[in-house]
Amino acid sequence: MNKEEILKFFEEENAIRHGHFVLSSGKRSSIYCQCAKLFENPDNGRYVCNELKKIILKKINKQIDCVISPALGGILVGYELAKSLNCNFLFYERINNEFELRRGFKLEEYSNVLFVEDVITTGKSTKECLEKINQSNVNLLGIAALVDRTKENIFNDNEIISLLKLDIPIFDPDNLPDDLINIPPEKPGSRKL
Repeated sequence: MNKEEILKFFEEENAIRHGHFVLSSGKRSSIYCQCAKLFENPDNGRYVCNELKKIILKKINKQIDCVISPALGGILVGYELAKSLNCNFLFYERINNEFELRRGFKLEEYSNVLFVEDVITTGKSTKECLEKINQSNVNLLGIAALVDRTKENIFNDNEIISLLKLDIPIFDPDNLPDDLINIPPEKPGSRKL
């Protein structure tokens, strides 16, 4: 699928919405990516993860031992991708405002790890998780996401491998464009502000 076909698919599945949205960072946007909607139908989730897998395998030429994602948004895509890559899957949970591995999860020393998100916009959650990963003795192979909304390279040594790269403006809440001011904002994400 090309970018236009992928974008159309996301919109048809209500994974890309239009309106006035409060992002997890507190910033605002007229477009929201709700990738969880893609997994409402398991066939759709499997399909988009297989498409992402093809892109990942072209860029990463090493065995992937483990996919790790942040809760809540990254769990579905991370799990489905790990299943298709035939590797382990772990996830970070936010406890007392900090990401932690719980439930007996542990990164195996020297393992090849792929970090996977649903959407990366400002990179805040990803950076928090990467700090934890970098404290472990593992080989971070890359960062992947279904949707990359970043404006620039925000991760020094890693580009984001994505199924869809979107250039969607984000705004500070006190500097909204006229078309958003009169639309009541929605807060569809999982992180509390």
